[in-house]
Amino acid sequence: MELLIQGKFYNPTKGNLSFEESLEEMMGYIKEKPHASYEVIVGCDSSSSQEPTFPLVIVILRKREGGRFFLQRINYAENKKFYNLHDRILEEVLLSCQLAVVLRERFKERMESAMPEVEYELEYIHADVGLHGPTKDMIKEVTGLIRGNGFEPKIKPESFAASNVADRFS
Repeated sequence: MELLIQGKFYNPTKGNLSFEESLEEMMGYIKEKPHASYEVIVGCDSSSSQEPTFPLVIVILRKREGGRFFLQRINYAENKKFYNLHDRILEEVLLSCQLAVVLRERFKERMESAMPEVEYELEYIHADVGLHGPTKDMIKEVTGLIRGNGFEPKIKPESFAASNVADRFS
């Protein structure tokens, strides 16, 4: 888990940021329009190799007005190999859950102290699985893992954080 929050997160506007700097940017985005509603989402994808890259994203949406994202690329190099799709998908979900748990705690602390009146949700994890294709047999397993960590799962076609944003960087 420390790997996730100690690494750098890329934002297209601000470049590479620490986890704490990413939280500050998210807070700044909310301060621009504190009366809007916000949704914070975590998702992950992976490249299809034995040594995949896992782009892990935090997306903050200002409902009906767009959003921002922060992306961290996890690469295990030679320490860990993934020989099948099942293992890669589970790793995507585990990384998402780990980040979401830390994010929920740290973001909630900041929001309660700085802007308690702002309406936001941090309850969804987007998984790159769907009813069609090779991941359809994993839906129950993946959604159970996400729910077991206290979040609501979204799968394709609703899982844009994983299947669109993170996918662009895999």
